[in-house]
Amino acid sequence: MAKAEVKTKMNDTDVAAFIASVENPIRRADAQALCELFGDVSGDTAKMWGPSIIGFGTYHYVYESGHEGDMCRTGFSPRKANMVIYLTGGYQNAATQEKMDGLRARLGKHKIGKSCLYINKLADIDLAVLSEMIRLDLDYMDKKYPG
Repeated sequence: MAKAEVKTKMNDTDVAAFIASVENPIRRADAQALCELFGDVSGDTAKMWGPSIIGFGTYHYVYESGHEGDMCRTGFSPRKANMVIYLTGGYQNAATQEKMDGLRARLGKHKIGKSCLYINKLADIDLAVLSEMIRLDLDYMDKKYPG
């Protein structure tokens, strides 16, 4: 059986140029602010993943099925409908989930998906709480995917 091709790969697209191309001025300003926040919290340089994800750090995963690949440890995407914040590791175990739930209760206006937060604009949330959520997520990722 052939391996499925991974579509979301790190690439050399200029992050600043991508952010500058975001049409909505509020979303564009929020993307710039998030880029700085994620960089500060993670200590990593922003890289583009696929056509629209701004990611920080990398990790290699292998599923039980044998599917494997590389992905950013954390990141976000300034989509038209909302800002998507990827907190992949933060929802993977009960202890981390409980802490994330407590932080989400203090975050402000948002929606959640399987491993994402959806926000309309940064003015709707507490950035200090989001920083804590990113740090918690990265701590989990560091333990699960060291190196």
